[in-house]
Amino acid sequence: MPETLSIESLGGQMGLYVAEPTTPAKAGIVVFQEAFGVNDHIQDICRRLADEGYLAVAPHIFHRGGDPVIDYTDMKSVMGQLMKLRADGLEADLDAALTHLAGAGFEGTQVGAVGFCLGGSLSFAAAAWRPIGAAVTFYGGGIGEGRFGIAPLVDLAPKLQAPWLGLFGDQDQTIRVDQVEALRTAVAAAPVETEIVRYAGAEHGFHCDARPDSYHEASAKDGWARMLAWFDAHLATS
Repeated sequence: MPETLSIESLGGQMGLYVAEPTTPAKAGIVVFQEAFGVNDHIQDICRRLADEGYLAVAPHIFHRGGDPVIDYTDMKSVMGQLMKLRADGLEADLDAALTHLAGAGFEGTQVGAVGFCLGGSLSFAAAAWRPIGAAVTFYGGGIGEGRFGIAPLVDLAPKLQAPWLGLFGDQDQTIRVDQVEALRTAVAAAPVETEIVRYAGAEHGFHCDARPDSYHEASAKDGWARMLAWFDAHLATS
């Protein structure tokens, strides 16, 4: 049964949504939220990963700002939460999630990370900050400008410690194709395997089936399959 635990992070307690498979887990996955909180969609991602045999955990990275779940139309509240995020806190939240997974028997290359939008940037950063097993980014920004005190992704690229897969939509109005291609060039110099996939018909948020205005079924299904294959290829499993 999925549950939300309270664990220690920088600044106090943080919620951690946990979804466990019905059979012994083969690896652990940290799921980084969109800019709307650990909502039904992110919880569904965790449950779907659990169905694939992974122990999936989603840290509530908005915990220092009241831990809200924000409506997809309420961009004012989104911006208020984003302004509260700082690199040291986000790194601590990652470590708190990793500590929980280590307590369940998964650490290092037995752990993957995946994130969406805001979380896509964080999954990339996680692969640069820690020697995890693999990371996947769905439409993560901050490629050339950096966010929250985290260096631009193009600058973090040489520091990647885990194989990384990036999935982007060509119709994304917040992440330009030229930025994606600049990231492709940057990660090519990383000391790990990397890959970028672009979807011609997809917008930002193309994987979120809770947002019919941006959901692109074909791209979402292909991206999910590629993510699973990436984890299957690179994570050390039990």
